[in-house]
Amino acid sequence: MLPEGASPGLHRLGRWIGATFVRWPYRVTIHHGERVPRSGAIVLVANHSSLVDGPLLFGMLRRSAVFLVKYEMFRGPLGWFLRRIGQLPVRRGEADRTPLMAAMRVLRAGGLVGVFPEGTRSDGAVANAQHGAAWLARTAGAQVLPVVCRGTRRPEGRKRRFRPKVDVLFGEPVTLPTGKGRAGLNAATEQVRTELVELLGELDRLVGEGRDDRHERDDDVRGNQA
Repeated sequence: MLPEGASPGLHRLGRWIGATFVRWPYRVTIHHGERVPRSGAIVLVANHSSLVDGPLLFGMLRRSAVFLVKYEMFRGPLGWFLRRIGQLPVRRGEADRTPLMAAMRVLRAGGLVGVFPEGTRSDGAVANAQHGAAWLARTAGAQVLPVVCRGTRRPEGRKRRFRPKVDVLFGEPVTLPTGKGRAGLNAATEQVRTELVELLGELDRLVGEGRDDRHERDDDVRGNQA
């Protein structure tokens, strides 16, 4: 379930690096990680607000994952390592079918492919989405698994933070509509975007309620001490 030329051993090493060294600078809370199917063809779609989003997700998943990564990252030793752990280079803004075909082979073997539908980093709000994720899922007959992150992006004007809190919420797997032609692909792409936007709202409510609960507990403690 890895692209041709990838090393299963180095893939496991890469996941360990993501789960250990990339994750350590953050206080990560995973919500509903049990929603990730243990097997079967899955296109994981995520919002993208920081360079570490991909490595974090790669390390926290409990199964092998192949991510579409911007081509500029595939230079020098890092590029060699990314290819050997099974990641696929994508030229943004270009009609490059080579990585899509490689991702399709992974999906048809029952693997998981990770895509950031926005195509580049943003504020994480998923204001738009590219067609790649929807095309892959529909063509391979794969389900789409939405996941959203909050906290990896440093707010504008803020200095470096010490172990900031990061929340990751996995949604339920969904099957995209199978309408034909360009209109069908557009509708499927919009559903991908909508799933992520709604999941972001759910995460924001979940994190907000958690903060409210902590404030209430703090008030109770202060009241008891008084």
